[in-house]
Amino acid sequence: MAGFRSLARQVRDPGSDTALRRYSLRKCLERFAPYGHRATWDHLCRRHGFGPEDRELDPGRLVAALEELEEARAVWLAYEKDFAARRRREKHEGLRRPGALDDWHRRTWGGNGVARCDDPGVHPSEPLAEVLLRLIAALESAPGAHCPVCAGDRIEWRPDLDDEPWFGPVCADCGVVVPRAVLTAGALARARGEALFSLASVA
Repeated sequence: MAGFRSLARQVRDPGSDTALRRYSLRKCLERFAPYGHRATWDHLCRRHGFGPEDRELDPGRLVAALEELEEARAVWLAYEKDFAARRRREKHEGLRRPGALDDWHRRTWGGNGVARCDDPGVHPSEPLAEVLLRLIAALESAPGAHCPVCAGDRIEWRPDLDDEPWFGPVCADCGVVVPRAVLTAGALARARGEALFSLASVA
């Protein structure tokens, strides 16, 4: 099975036909897809001006999309390296019980679904690397009351997400499933309270 870097070389290969280069870019998303596979593909298509089903398109657009993905991957790999070093230090110091942040990180190891968007058509429009830098800054700071990606305050509790963790807080503005560890207890309570109110109103 080809790795990310091998697939990236195929995307850049001017000797390959465009359809194969596009296919290789899609395969890259099986290795690294911050919003989840479908939402990340939708994001790259919109930002770089090609359709989700286009087979013949400007190779320059494919390479530009790849470069955005590579930049974001470099940001995430650096974070994972720092995270692993921190966990080793904690274990050495006797802190072996993982916390809420560690539980979230376990589900996103490798960078898939780091800033998962449950609805593939609703996701941040900024470059992927910028979104990840904002998220990482929030992960390394005290919990807050707003979305770490867009600073929106419309956090909704969704009980029926399509992927793990299957339920949790979602930013209604940018679509990101917000890691619970970056939100205050009050923000989580408000999100849950609004969900309960919404369910009661339907009933």
